[in-house]
Amino acid sequence: MRVIAGKCRGMRLVAPRGFTTRPTSDRVKEALFSILSSADRLQTARVLDLCAGSGALGIEALSRGAEIAVFIEKDRAALEALRKNLAQTGLKRCSQIMAMDCQQALKHLIQQQMRFSLVLFDPPYQADLYTSVISTVGSSLMAPDGLLVAEAAERLPLPEQIGPCVRTDHRLYGDTALAFYTLEAPHAP
Repeated sequence: MRVIAGKCRGMRLVAPRGFTTRPTSDRVKEALFSILSSADRLQTARVLDLCAGSGALGIEALSRGAEIAVFIEKDRAALEALRKNLAQTGLKRCSQIMAMDCQQALKHLIQQQMRFSLVLFDPPYQADLYTSVISTVGSSLMAPDGLLVAEAAERLPLPEQIGPCVRTDHRLYGDTALAFYTLEAPHAP
């Protein structure tokens, strides 16, 4: 695993040992960040990296110009890798780690009235988190022009709409799917 572009380009990242964390492949990460860069979604972005694992997605965003990244992860081995990766890349100063369950962390962020322009969500595929997390993020944590990208198994398609979030794009890379969500446009009175 490595940082693909930006100020940390080429830096190697460590991944946690074992099978509890499934890092995003370089191919999928490269495609995702090509899409985000071409849509000018990274410069000064406020990033929320949910189920962050090693932090590879949030670190890539920071390397390419994001302003801050909040990493949420509860697995001990993944947290150790995440901390090492932030230290090695020199990105600790623009990062915050929340070492807790995803749902618990979202409650804290809502209380702090945080808003994010880019949300990266890559949970364990078998976890039943997609609907509740995407709905909560869309209702309380996304900036009005924000974007949420969820990674899922191709065999488990995500719905067109989850809470206030509407899927605007869907891409397949082998057995990995990326679903892009924005907030539903308010209806005129």
